[in-house]
Amino acid sequence: PMLPMKARYAVKALVHIARAGGGPCLAAEIAGAEQIPRKYLESILVELRNQGLLSARRGRGGGYALLRPAAEIVLGEAIRAVSGPLAPVSCLSKTAYQRCDDCVDEAGCAVRLLLQQVHAAQLRIVDGTTLAELAARVEEHALPSS
Repeated sequence: PMLPMKARYAVKALVHIARAGGGPCLAAEIAGAEQIPRKYLESILVELRNQGLLSARRGRGGGYALLRPAAEIVLGEAIRAVSGPLAPVSCLSKTAYQRCDDCVDEAGCAVRLLLQQVHAAQLRIVDGTTLAELAARVEEHALPSS
């Protein structure tokens, strides 16, 4: 899949927190609202905290909160935090570059030339869209509360 399940859940959780004014939000509340298995979500939230995107506070009034304003967090950052490099092939990765084992001519590789355009378009979107922008788009399409 283009976007692993872990990254999909991370984006949903971060958008939920952003829509709640940046948090704090309880893991159980996010899991219920976003239909994410709670134990899996908790491990993702811990990863996002370890990567410097969220803070976590225990006790009354606690929960997970954004460490920076949603307008300063780009989606690519969040996706990489839980899924690693975004490149479809390692020879296109800026952070985890590795020449393909069967490579004869990297510059003239048909697969690389095709995926280079796909990857560039993907990066323009995920690194050009903030959490605040996506949260606003979700808000526009959200069903009214009953």
